[in-house]
Amino acid sequence: MKQRSLLVTALLVAVLAGSLPLAAHQSMTLKKNLHVAAGETQENVMTFGGHIVVEGTVKESVVAFGGTIEISGEVGEAVIGIGSAITIRPTAVIRGDLVSIGGKLVKEAGCSVQGDTVDFDFGEIGARLFKGNVAKGIFSFSLIPLLLILKLIGLFVWFLLAFFVAALFPRQIAYASHQIRAHFWPIFWTGLLGIVIFTALFLLAALLCLILVGIPILFSLFLAGIIIKIFGRVVLLFLIGESLLRSLGSRKPSTLGAVTIGLLAVGLAGFIPVLGFLFSFVLNILGWGVVLRTKFGTKENWFHHKNHDKK
Repeated sequence: MKQRSLLVTALLVAVLAGSLPLAAHQSMTLKKNLHVAAGETQENVMTFGGHIVVEGTVKESVVAFGGTIEISGEVGEAVIGIGSAITIRPTAVIRGDLVSIGGKLVKEAGCSVQGDTVDFDFGEIGARLFKGNVAKGIFSFSLIPLLLILKLIGLFVWFLLAFFVAALFPRQIAYASHQIRAHFWPIFWTGLLGIVIFTALFLLAALLCLILVGIPILFSLFLAGIIIKIFGRVVLLFLIGESLLRSLGSRKPSTLGAVTIGLLAVGLAGFIPVLGFLFSFVLNILGWGVVLRTKFGTKENWFHHKNHDKK
């Protein structure tokens, strides 16, 4: 039993690691300060706290966490800023979505954004929540703003995780999302069974920790559970976001844009006391199911035998 659980865990981790070569073909330029000059072409660009200036062409996405983004050239998919100051010049052409979360967005007249524009400024919301509370003293401070801040911090952490996964595995995420639409109930039951088996193995490993044998097994199961949860949740965020954007008329939402909208929708649903918990539980089941059935979005159903697939 111990060897089998370790083998399964190692296989799950190896599957995700083995998917990295598939993403290696998508060049991602990650620097503090980036300048795509006129006539220059990049695949994807990303920065943490730096400055991005695009005068040339970015084939896919521009992503910034903090810092600034200035677009006067062309972007093939999405422009996404988290806590960033975004300026879209009149000559800019963005063929996907424009998303600003917790930052400042300036769109100058003449610019072209062919997808959806999402501008969510936390500053105004925070000012309204905290207005009057500070002056009344710490003992009269309401817990509601504090809980909201903790919720927003959790959403920001998910933003970081989701953007990295979406940037590395866009094709696998889109494929796994399609499988949920095509095989909802088989994926649901697979996920429920997977969670039950995983929980049983986790409890068994916790008991084995009393004799030290279960510590590496428990750690491996914990790592595998985190990987499965993150990848499965990002697939569902993409599914929800893409569905919402298509319902609003967007014909081909970008992966990062869809994940962002999906995260906002799931985050808002989480504020509903009971229904939010049930919604999150169902998402966890579907996330586990789609990861297990599609081998992290690399195969239609790895429970089928190869001979059966050829038929």
